[in-house]
Amino acid sequence: MQFFFEVLIGGLLSGVLYALVALGFVLIYKASGVFNFAQGAMVFFAALTFVGFQEVLPGWLGVEPGGAAVFWLALILACLAMVVLSIATERIVLRPLVNQPQITLFMATIGLAFFIEGLAQGIWGANVRGLELGIQDEPIAWMAERTGIFISSFDVFAAVVAGVLVAVLAVFFNRTRVGRALRAVADDHQAALSIGIPLQVIWRIVWAVAGFVALVAGLIWGARNGVQFALTFTALKALPVLILGGFESVPGAIVGGLIIGASEKLAEVYLGPMVGGGIDSWFPYFMALLFLLVRPEGLFGERHIDRV
Repeated sequence: MQFFFEVLIGGLLSGVLYALVALGFVLIYKASGVFNFAQGAMVFFAALTFVGFQEVLPGWLGVEPGGAAVFWLALILACLAMVVLSIATERIVLRPLVNQPQITLFMATIGLAFFIEGLAQGIWGANVRGLELGIQDEPIAWMAERTGIFISSFDVFAAVVAGVLVAVLAVFFNRTRVGRALRAVADDHQAALSIGIPLQVIWRIVWAVAGFVALVAGLIWGARNGVQFALTFTALKALPVLILGGFESVPGAIVGGLIIGASEKLAEVYLGPMVGGGIDSWFPYFMALLFLLVRPEGLFGERHIDRV
């Protein structure tokens, strides 16, 4: 039973990491109706930009590498870079395509994903890099001694960061003027325009926030798996999360991530030996397929009934 809870808790904490990537999808889709396939590339760009600045700043400033000043300055510069990239994407790529068919917007984000991947590697290089956040990926000693359950301190740290980020986004959406305007835009673009809400300003804010979320996800995933091109495929794990939770729900992204993370780990441990290795790479998509047959709008999505 201890082993079961260890696997379950580890899966839930991994699911939080999936939910971080899914949040970026939800924010943009909720405000503009655009499924941003380039979100995974933005995660990769953010992580690579951060470690790139960490490498060049000591030479620019004449300080020792690895210091706190270099870390925080690299973090600030990477955040600014993501905001600039996000706003430029909305202004140059997507704004000219407003009112175009959804498939056109989707194809534009696919092309954008390849461009961002090439831009990141063109600026910083394609070598695999390590990323240190100062949190060791080792079991929590007191929990292991008292309960016999081994839980990674890094996974707990990632879960806390994700929880704080979700809480901040919840306050932003529900308590601030901009957040209420964003929800109004999500509900009805034309109605929002009629009461004086500037759509383009709201969309720029949403893309900037999504860029910041991509930076947080990139730092955590980069610290766990290294900063490499494979980070772009992290976005694919967010698709089952979105299908389960709903494409327009921030809480749905969290709940969907927890379900996918837990089921993936449990299937890997208990079903993997029966069907062979690699079950963790396809089991989340199998779950999403089954869920589509039952509730295609997701757990937190609104059921749409078209009357003809």
